[in-house]
Amino acid sequence: MATQKKIDTVNTLTEKVNRAKVMVLADYRGIKHKQLEELRRSLKKTGGEFAVAKNRFILRALGDRAESMKDTLNNETAVLFAYEDEVAPLKELLKFFKATGIGKTKAGLMGTTVMSDAEVIKLASLPNREVLLGKLVGQLNAPIQGLHYALQWNINKLVWALDAIKTKKA
Repeated sequence: MATQKKIDTVNTLTEKVNRAKVMVLADYRGIKHKQLEELRRSLKKTGGEFAVAKNRFILRALGDRAESMKDTLNNETAVLFAYEDEVAPLKELLKFFKATGIGKTKAGLMGTTVMSDAEVIKLASLPNREVLLGKLVGQLNAPIQGLHYALQWNINKLVWALDAIKTKKA
């Protein structure tokens, strides 16, 4: 029988799942309370949230996406919700796991796409949003710059020739 507290917990998790851009399931066994609080503070700075919940509650919160995640929901499970940036909280979580030597990711969910552990780690290796946008702008600007240099070449040759004539006469 469901108590009001359990219903509220599932409703809260459902709201977080719907709001999150990326959701990552992690095994947190062995993390001490003080370390967990430190992790939560660092994730909050990056726009993420780390919540520990029962597997049944997570399954109910996932709704129709629960079947695809059912296999990974075993043992103790914590959930990382990334609200603003998809990659920054995940990088922070993996940095914490590496520094402490405790914990590992199980699976992830980006929109409706289920990610394996390897895909989650691959996502964390991406540069942040600003760097990716900078690279995109550079790639879009490259053809224009090439055209600019190609058109400028003949004018530069004329200027160099006139400069050589000037120095030769002087």
